[in-house]
Amino acid sequence: MAVVLGRKSRHDITLMRKAGQIVAEVHALVKEALRPGVTTLQLDEMAEAHIRKSGGLPTFKGYHGFPATLCTSINDEVVHGIPSAERILHEGDVISVDTGCTYKGLIADSAFTAGIGAIDPKVQALLDATRESLYAAIAIMKPGAYLEDIGGAVEDTCAKYGYGLVKQYGGHSVGHKLHEPPFVPNYRTGERGPELKSGATIAVEPMFNLGTEAVYTADDDWTVLTEDHQPSAHFEHTILITEDGSEPLTEMLGTPVW
Repeated sequence: MAVVLGRKSRHDITLMRKAGQIVAEVHALVKEALRPGVTTLQLDEMAEAHIRKSGGLPTFKGYHGFPATLCTSINDEVVHGIPSAERILHEGDVISVDTGCTYKGLIADSAFTAGIGAIDPKVQALLDATRESLYAAIAIMKPGAYLEDIGGAVEDTCAKYGYGLVKQYGGHSVGHKLHEPPFVPNYRTGERGPELKSGATIAVEPMFNLGTEAVYTADDDWTVLTEDHQPSAHFEHTILITEDGSEPLTEMLGTPVW
């Protein structure tokens, strides 16, 4: 049976907008705190405190046993890195920060990658291209488009720059649960998938590697790393399909679409 994209009610969307703004605020706080000497545990504690103070719950904490509010993935770590007092940020590192907020039962989810101090220009270009692919996907998300169009936009951007495209992980519908069907590949599968309709809410999250697309999971059963240990980048927004286009729910209000 074909997967249909679930559509959210007006009330659901109102709550998701609030959840999305809390996530955007967490990202802004974390970005301000990124500097050499900071630990990923400090970032995590800051994020959890803000989510709870804002009336939300940290969606990731306890999800399938994940122990933290943030996923903090450094350098060659692609996704699902676990915050720790032992993980200290250094000049030249890059860190991917992913988090979700549950507000009155509705969820928003977003991620970004940023450098610590001055970083290698080749790595900055990787970050820029990954972010570009996210907004290329957002630009085509509107009623009448198909799920396959999202992956096509991401894949075309990755191919343009020649990076490794992570295919094992991708986006998903989101709202009442963190991961709702369908899975949203970051590449063309040859199947157009369900049609996008207003009221659908989809998390789009491209992941590009500076080298190989191949990844593996560490012994902690969470952290995903690049096989050649070159840096990775990850950007994500929760997107609402509107009557005539789309709206990123996890962008800070007043932030222009890039």
